[in-house]
Amino acid sequence: MKLSAVSLMVSGLLLAGCSHHTTGPRAEPAAVEPQAAASQASAPQPGKTLLSQQQRDPAQFPAYLDQLKSDALAQGINAGVVERAFAQTHFVDRVVSADRNQPENKVTLDDYLQRVLPAWKIDQAQEMYRHYQPQLAQVSARYGVPARYIVALWGMESGFGKIQGREDVISALSTLAFEGRREAFFKSELFAALRILQQNEVGIDQLKGSWAGAMGQSQFMPSSYLRYGADGDGDGKIDIWNNVMDVFASTANYLATEGWKPGQGWGQEIRLPAGFAPELAGLKDPQAKTVAAWSGQGIAALDGSPLAASSQRAWVIIPDDNQGRAFLVYDNFRTIMRWNRSYYFAISIGTLADAVEKTSPQ
Repeated sequence: MKLSAVSLMVSGLLLAGCSHHTTGPRAEPAAVEPQAAASQASAPQPGKTLLSQQQRDPAQFPAYLDQLKSDALAQGINAGVVERAFAQTHFVDRVVSADRNQPENKVTLDDYLQRVLPAWKIDQAQEMYRHYQPQLAQVSARYGVPARYIVALWGMESGFGKIQGREDVISALSTLAFEGRREAFFKSELFAALRILQQNEVGIDQLKGSWAGAMGQSQFMPSSYLRYGADGDGDGKIDIWNNVMDVFASTANYLATEGWKPGQGWGQEIRLPAGFAPELAGLKDPQAKTVAAWSGQGIAALDGSPLAASSQRAWVIIPDDNQGRAFLVYDNFRTIMRWNRSYYFAISIGTLADAVEKTSPQ
């Protein structure tokens, strides 16, 4: 996936980008609904110093653009593409404010799930699954990824395509590169966006996205688009803005490429035995045990029943640091976390996918 407006606000600013994530330390989610946070973060807050902290004055932005153009040419981007792409590029104050002024309050998993998975979103996910069943079934068969997870990511990332962001991607990425805190990352994404234009995948007017440069209904960063974007309907184009078949195929291609294991779920909530050692919890390879081994240590299903005997590899996670719920998760959970390195986000995807499955199993 990709670095999305939703994912960014859910997990704090995960600027490694979803496609660049590897399983590792999780980021705590923001205390507000992701899209609401994006809206709030777009408004500059008084008293916040921005570029002055990096000794960069917005008046220097035009000269910085000239350097970006030179760098792009050195990267092999066609001169015509460079000129067209930067013709309307401008400094975007709200992008810097959004980057700097991330919500910092923390919430519990229960709070988070109540905010990001209201009943209406679950109902809509089930409706979208039913409505697009033929298209989803085709993509699922092609990539080996169950349709319910495609729908869940679609809903979480862009509200089923309704919230994609309207920023000019070239301007947003140029501004964030200039701002300087993550210059190398945003320059790399900028050059990826230019390669998209050079490949004639989309026109400059279509290259719109979130304030951080995440694009389309799947909210892919440009590098993710280049790596995972897929033509779902065979028309020779990859349009993650308007074509749901391309959105579904690109999402499934991401998960399949990152190691999705067909026939496995994501995980389940569990009951820990008394005295469970916290150091056993985590997603590192050495912390994995078979489901049978965890069962042998006293871990049970949430209702207290024994876990199904299985040699499947699994991990125990405790998202709220021993103060809340516990889960037994599988390799596919770690694959979801490559999309967004947040326990909360990955659990929300699994939870929404499970809710879809209850009415329309696949």
